[in-house]
Amino acid sequence: MDVLLELRDVRKSFGATQVIKGLSFSVNTGEFVGVIGPNGAGKSTAFGLIAGHLRSDTGSILFDGDDVTSLGADARCRAGIGRTFQVPQPFAGMTVFENALVAATYGAELTGRKASFAAHDAIDRCGLSDVRSSPAGSLTLLQRKRLELARALATSPRLLLLDEVGGGLTDSEVAELLQLVRGIHSSGVTVIWIEHLVHALVSVAERLVVLTEGSLLADGKPTDVINSKIVRETYLGEELAMEEEVPPLSPPSTVGGAHAAD
Repeated sequence: MDVLLELRDVRKSFGATQVIKGLSFSVNTGEFVGVIGPNGAGKSTAFGLIAGHLRSDTGSILFDGDDVTSLGADARCRAGIGRTFQVPQPFAGMTVFENALVAATYGAELTGRKASFAAHDAIDRCGLSDVRSSPAGSLTLLQRKRLELARALATSPRLLLLDEVGGGLTDSEVAELLQLVRGIHSSGVTVIWIEHLVHALVSVAERLVVLTEGSLLADGKPTDVINSKIVRETYLGEELAMEEEVPPLSPPSTVGGAHAAD
């Protein structure tokens, strides 16, 4: 399996505080990797470095074999790295479709009918067809989370970085998003998902990475990682025993059907 993303001894400090301390790991094409860790572990900072919103102090980042360390977020997006954020921040006064269209136009550099198709397709895939003409500011939290995914998908990513998309949702809503993300992954998109809901990640991820204090604590099969002594002592503790299970998932739905041009 080909390596799609590789971090080599990446470091990042903010002032005197070193947030990422020599982080190295790789992700193969087609993998679904979950990332967990305590608050302040450097998870979102790592995403910022991968997506290009932050610049590393030292180390290198490779995407599909190319060194993208010096590239900005716009260039990395065009190269195939899409990202969502913990707190959705859509253009509230624009419609759902217009939000996705902006992503397709500026993220994937599409124009005309191609940009329109990409926007409509992303909206359909994310279950927002009924509200495509509604202002983004009128959406529920779950719909805003779906729009965040749709905007990322409209850029045609090969790698999708999900930053706590389950935050603030009910168990049933989390189950809906799990179904959606699993479908996106099955369509061929490589996924790295940061999430505090460990039970949710374990139900879909093929591999689990644990960060703590800006360093890699563990990396392996989800069941092996969460059962390891060092992970339980350092991060999980009794947290897993306290979590409620997410409602059972039905089989993944087909994702990516074409939308007829309006």
